Amino acid sequence: MKSADRAKKLRDMSFDELERQQAEMNEQMFKLRFQWAMGQTESLKKMRELRKDRARMLTILGERESEK
Repeated sequence: MKSADRAKKLRDMSFDELERQQAEMNEQMFKLRFQWAMGQTESLKKMRELRKDRARMLTILGERESEK
């Protein structure tokens, strides 16, 4: 999926859905970093994608916060 499609998908979500998604992404990042540190995974690409998606989501959440 292209980054523009991901951003559009995130913009279509409600504020509560975005917050729930953010919590899930934070948990996934923690698990991936932990596995990376333990040498159990080689999924650097997945970590990068997740980090970028998380940044997109935080940007959208920030935009919505400033609209209030």
